Amino acid sequence: AEAVAAPEFVHLHQHSEWSLLDGACRVREMPARARELGMRALAITDHGAMHGVIDFYSACKAADVKPILGCEVYVAPRSHREKEGQVDKDPFHFLLLARDATGYSNLCRLVSRAQLDGFYYKPRVDHDLLAEHSGGLVALSACLGAEVPQFILQDKLQQARETAGLYRDIFGAEHFFLELQDHGIPEQTNVNRHLVDLARDLDLNVVATNDAHYLRREDARAHDVLLCIQTAANLDSPNRMRFPTQEFYLKSPQEMAALFADVPQALRNTVAVPEQIDLKLEFGKYLLPEFPLPEGETPGSYLRKLCEERLPQRYPNPNPEVLRQMNYELELIDRMGFSSYLLIVWDYCDFARRQGIPVGPGRGSAAGCLVSYLIGVTNIDPLRYKLVFERFLNPERVEMPDIDIDFCYERRGEVIEYVTQRYGADCVAQIAAFGTMGARGVIRDVGRTLGFAPSETDRIAKLVPEGPDVSLADALQPGAELAQAVAKDTRLKELVDVAALLEGTPRHASVHAAGVVIAPRPLAEIVPLMRTKDGRPAIQFDMDHCKKLG
Repeated sequence: AEAVAAPEFVHLHQHSEWSLLDGACRVREMPARARELGMRALAITDHGAMHGVIDFYSACKAADVKPILGCEVYVAPRSHREKEGQVDKDPFHFLLLARDATGYSNLCRLVSRAQLDGFYYKPRVDHDLLAEHSGGLVALSACLGAEVPQFILQDKLQQARETAGLYRDIFGAEHFFLELQDHGIPEQTNVNRHLVDLARDLDLNVVATNDAHYLRREDARAHDVLLCIQTAANLDSPNRMRFPTQEFYLKSPQEMAALFADVPQALRNTVAVPEQIDLKLEFGKYLLPEFPLPEGETPGSYLRKLCEERLPQRYPNPNPEVLRQMNYELELIDRMGFSSYLLIVWDYCDFARRQGIPVGPGRGSAAGCLVSYLIGVTNIDPLRYKLVFERFLNPERVEMPDIDIDFCYERRGEVIEYVTQRYGADCVAQIAAFGTMGARGVIRDVGRTLGFAPSETDRIAKLVPEGPDVSLADALQPGAELAQAVAKDTRLKELVDVAALLEGTPRHASVHAAGVVIAPRPLAEIVPLMRTKDGRPAIQFDMDHCKKLG
């Protein structure tokens, strides 16, 4: 008998752990699972944010799976600037995928505008913003909480038709798909029937998705607990937020083919969408801002001028070794493209000192740089102490010079405000940091949702040894106290099993205490932004991901 080929299918609607406290799919496990199921591409579409796209992109490349970077945005019922009462509190869902570099930049712009300008309970865009930044994007009509399905459910079929037509006009018929889903929810059967009719009438394509929030069916329990943690509810709380079925997982192509056997084109189109995707992120290429120079100067010439002006203050009678080292460093710094970088650091240190803001001298490898000593960024004579310049900047290994500087925490904000004014508010932002569920904390969170008394969870949590890097796996080694307790108590075993699935999951986004990025062009063109509690913009990525992006 001839072997029957497995159906081809690609998941285009998937929530990772970065749909905070709503997604239980680990970014680094998603591509491997897709590959295991025979898929050659995979999308990430977290709610209203893009925190996970860099890790996802790298994990896909490692698993030989084509990464599709996207976001499930929220569309305001009116303008994204309207923020009054219930009508603006309930936005619609809408799915966007980046086709290319233009699309990725537009996705960053839309997610940033939603966070910075449109936030009202949730970050929101509107039709005008989507039209303004539609280039390079694929759009999907999304789930039951989306605009077109909602109009169908309300029996407003003409409005559903007009809205689908509007999105077709914004994105083009070849880049806008009506999204079919089947999680065993009766309303979806009705919506799907109308969506297929709309696609035929408006000359649009349909596409099948599964709105995955966890990797495997058996992870549904852990995801349910995660929702309880998000809403501060217990599993037995009445009327709490819950998913209606256990079908929101990364299904196999065979499972999806069985669900959509009557609309095979919806499966074929999931493979057609990745064929539109041609996005390559560049890592390790530096995006350095230019220092604002006096007329007639270059970064190299102005840095040399500063060094020569300050040379007598550091070395009243400079010997040939000083001059030789200064010239060597200046030539190398300029050749490697880091003159502006040194000038920027000098400038904000100089500002702090002029304003009487306590600023510590540069620490670490920068102490080996004579140029940084001459311009006052560091205060240690590198020649006297025979410090090695090449630890700071090595011509054999192009890496960003690292200058660690301490500012008084009480007045640090003034320095941030200075660089914001100096380089432009749209080019300066702080960076994100993320709180995660540690071993002890996740036991307390999960225990509460499962109905354990606080005293019980506290006692169990304390069976995990103290330490910043201690995991539940460490605490469950044979002979360990927690392992012995779990072996005797099935109720406790469930708690620990669920906690182990959720351990390390991001719990909330915050802002790094001191990390600030200065970019050569508006940041929202390069990275997604959010707003800090004190109103400043911050990049949605952490320090390591910002560094990776240059």
